[in-house]
Amino acid sequence: MSRPHDLPHPFFHFGNPFRMISPKGSNLSKRLLLLLNNFEETLAGRLKKLNPKDRDGVLSLSWMKLAMVSLCETHNDIKTLITELELPVCDWDEKWIDAYLDISVNLLDICNAFSSEISRLNQGHLLLQCVLHNLDSSSSKQFIKARSSLDAWRQHISSKNPRVENCSTILNKLGESLDLPKVKNSAKGKVLMRAMYGVKVGTVFICSVFTSAFSGSARKLFDLNVDDKYMWAQAFTGLQTNINSEITNLYSSGRFTALKELEAVDTSVKKLYPMIQDGVDPIEVEAFQNSVSDLARRAEGLSQGLDLLTKEVDGFFHVVLSGRDALLCNLRESGTVSDPKLGCKVVEIVQS
Repeated sequence: MSRPHDLPHPFFHFGNPFRMISPKGSNLSKRLLLLLNNFEETLAGRLKKLNPKDRDGVLSLSWMKLAMVSLCETHNDIKTLITELELPVCDWDEKWIDAYLDISVNLLDICNAFSSEISRLNQGHLLLQCVLHNLDSSSSKQFIKARSSLDAWRQHISSKNPRVENCSTILNKLGESLDLPKVKNSAKGKVLMRAMYGVKVGTVFICSVFTSAFSGSARKLFDLNVDDKYMWAQAFTGLQTNINSEITNLYSSGRFTALKELEAVDTSVKKLYPMIQDGVDPIEVEAFQNSVSDLARRAEGLSQGLDLLTKEVDGFFHVVLSGRDALLCNLRESGTVSDPKLGCKVVEIVQS
């Protein structure tokens, strides 16, 4: 794993554990190969759909929504694959279980951080509504209130969310967990681990993009190297290259955010602020009204986009949570879990 502006270091600290696991020479049955190939082909297709056709798609809230939908579908595919493999939890290696539980906790923390930031951005929408309300009047007192609300919005939107800042630490830990234990005596286990590797790579990448977008820093991006033996490798590399390079370029140009809709609102605010600060000249009334209308339209677009993204982040949270809950329930039923406290983790996460 390497990041822009940082010294590169190996993504796998002990080498890629999957370098010996490939369809060729792995002694997998035709049925297992078919399941694996179908999974990887589907993953490749989803990654291709996420690759924007033009720069305007980076980073729009609609793209982020699509990325979350893709994550939900891919994580659900793992559940389906486990069923199709006929690989009950009681046959899982203890190390696989530990890895899955640890990863799921990290993903839940990341989802909570993203939800926190979306909520914070939506709070800024209330300030913009105050601005627009006060600008309905030509009173100088209302203009003063509007300026105050714009100042508050600028300060609010430029502040940092510590929960988002902590996502990089969580993602580092999640990246290290990609170094899964080798599978020696289970063909089904090899298929599952190879599939989970693809899911984790995609998850780490997308979450790093979200973290970069919410934190305002290209340094939060991850640069993952994937062996081209995976059917989805080319699609992933193309997606990662396009998204990371465009985000890096946006920040290099002086943008404070890579979020397209938020940048549009900020542009409108910068254009409107001098007008209400100095007073509206009669000659500029039309330009002023157009600026107010632009701000209203862009603010509403940002708010609606954030609301839709909230639903998808919540959906991903529940996909991860339900998978974790199902695993814990199966472990308890099989008698694998002897510590009753382990089963309480799901409740604690929901309440936090």
